[in-house]
Amino acid sequence: MFENLTNKFEEIFSSLKKAPSLDEKQVDEGLKGIRLALLEADVSLDVVKEFISRVKPKALGQEIIRSTSPGDMVVKIVYDEIVSFLGDKNSEISLNAVPPVPIMLVGLQGSGKTTTTSKLAKFLERNNKKKVMMASLDVYRPAAQEQLRLLGEQNNIETLPIIEGQLPADICRRALSAANLNGCEVVLFDTAGRTQIDFQMMNEIKQIETIINPAETILVADSLTGQVAANVAKEFKNTVNLSGIILTRADGDGRGGAALSMKYVAEVPIKFLGVGEKIENFEVFHPDRIANRILGMGDIVSLVEKASEDLDQENLKKTQEKLKKGQFSMEDYLSQLRQMKKMGGIEGIMSFLPGVSKIKSQMDQSGIDEKIITQNESVILSMTKQERENPKIINGSRKKRIANGSGTDIATINKLLKQFKMMSEMMKKMSKGNMKGMADKGIPPELFNQLK
Repeated sequence: MFENLTNKFEEIFSSLKKAPSLDEKQVDEGLKGIRLALLEADVSLDVVKEFISRVKPKALGQEIIRSTSPGDMVVKIVYDEIVSFLGDKNSEISLNAVPPVPIMLVGLQGSGKTTTTSKLAKFLERNNKKKVMMASLDVYRPAAQEQLRLLGEQNNIETLPIIEGQLPADICRRALSAANLNGCEVVLFDTAGRTQIDFQMMNEIKQIETIINPAETILVADSLTGQVAANVAKEFKNTVNLSGIILTRADGDGRGGAALSMKYVAEVPIKFLGVGEKIENFEVFHPDRIANRILGMGDIVSLVEKASEDLDQENLKKTQEKLKKGQFSMEDYLSQLRQMKKMGGIEGIMSFLPGVSKIKSQMDQSGIDEKIITQNESVILSMTKQERENPKIINGSRKKRIANGSGTDIATINKLLKQFKMMSEMMKKMSKGNMKGMADKGIPPELFNQLK
């Protein structure tokens, strides 16, 4: 997410930081670049104008703090304004009501509303320890109700049974009654969407809102639609008591215009991001962390949180025990490669690291990509148990056999063995306490070896 915008900002700030002092002309040039970068990212024109109008007087009138360069001060001003536009702080979902707490999800057809309903349900069960029921009010789209039922079944989430021909208003009343009887603390209502906003759609949502009196009415919007998403948010805000936004497909959005526009346009916070197809690919929206990522500063806090959620803690504990003894085998390396895949592979981890565009450039030059993880996994699986435990015994004939078994060549085997040797040495240093910290945070340093 924000890849294009991050690259542009890094170029602009790199130039500003080199200057020993900044005059009005240089600031104007920098702001011109920022304006263009935001427009190319599909940020709404009104939002861009407002953003620049806030940054410019601060950048020109800023008293430079001693030991801080003018360029760094401009970066700080831009960062503060991005955070302000995104919402200052993360906004938690409101469950402060008598259970079952009704939450209504609205949006256009194709925005990912039904999938998001199941993701939000799983999030509330896992993080808020709430028993959730899902209810589909979409009686128009073929198999929409069945889709939600299947998602509930696959992920062990309670779903209101389907009664053919029942109208949305009646489904609402039945869902609230069923949730009460079943001891559910939250009911998520997946409303029907249309290809465009129309009178019938908005009238139905207003009727549903009157019946269920939702604690939250959340707009689900596709981040890839950019300014369209911002305009949709404005329309819903004018019709219902909109309280928040969930942006879907954020992982595929290299521009980020929707995120920067929507909070300002709709005047409600972005609460979550959908960052993949799996039910766990769902993140709390932290404005300050997103601002860091936009400006190429990385987001190590989110990376640590992601690691603690995604990584096999028992496996990590075993690895740490081995590290204390200075042991590290090819089997351990295989385990870490698989952990890395679980966290989204090289790109998944890299998106959280500072200077992401520079790292990507280095990776492109070195020919490193996601295939390396799969390839190395294949090579290790072609080794015998003895070879995995003691790679030093791998001679010429063994290399040839492993290469044939993994569909690679001897050069690939040599490269992997070299990587493993470097990693083993690093592990020994860690066992002596020279690299204390990463493992304590839940991120084994070996995960980052591919980025070196």
